[in-house]
Amino acid sequence: MSYPRRTVRFVREAVEVVARPGYAVSVVECADDHTGWSPAEVSSAHRIVLVRRGRFRRRAGGVVADADRTVAYLAAPGDEECFAHPAGGDTCTSVSFGPGLWSRLAGDRPARPAVYVDGALELAHRRAVASVADPDYALAEELLALVGRAITQAVASTPAGPVRADDRELVARAREAIGSDEPAARGLFTLAEALGVSPYRLSRAFPRELGVSVTRYRNRVRVGRALDRLEAGERELAALAADLGFSDQAHLTRTVREHAGTTPGVMRRLLANGRR
Repeated sequence: MSYPRRTVRFVREAVEVVARPGYAVSVVECADDHTGWSPAEVSSAHRIVLVRRGRFRRRAGGVVADADRTVAYLAAPGDEECFAHPAGGDTCTSVSFGPGLWSRLAGDRPARPAVYVDGALELAHRRAVASVADPDYALAEELLALVGRAITQAVASTPAGPVRADDRELVARAREAIGSDEPAARGLFTLAEALGVSPYRLSRAFPRELGVSVTRYRNRVRVGRALDRLEAGERELAALAADLGFSDQAHLTRTVREHAGTTPGVMRRLLANGRR
């Protein structure tokens, strides 16, 4: 389960920052820029991988998932994984678990590999990253919250039936436009027109693929941007709301609370405390 510093093909480097019996935390930096798939790698442990920066594609079991700050993934021992990086480099947090600890944390609940990262899960990720200086207590507690939230999210977002490949590709294109803050992504109708589909089809595809509406996803991306600013110490909430396209500070506060479970002011204090 241990990941020593190493460099592998396609310019990927993993640095283990914490290693304890039963789990390890690594920061994975990738400087790739290629649309083709890497050679298959076999996962040796249960892992949850959350993106800090950038995005990439993962293929496992014939299923392709686009990972970014809004979608993480779960890997199991024996998974054959291939990766593509059409958007350039990325930085991820990879948490590996031994089989005993993973069984105690996750049980036998079925879950899809792709995990929708809502605002609360992103906050848990950030708090875990900020707690690595105290791995035996603070980080351990944050990992419990992180894994519990991720498993719950993975089970909750498992679709009732098979997801169509064209829906998956449509949602991936829409996510890219929303994440890049393209002008067309500022409205459902204009985004659908830019993607060459009807608004109805785009609206239906998101719940089938991610388990959330396109409106909720777009607000989730804006909450992530608010988290960036709050973690950096932003105090002018009215200006933050205007910058992120909210109608006013109250709208920002309601949306952040709805997605992350707490207000921007409380969140700023939580993230600041984690850096101490």
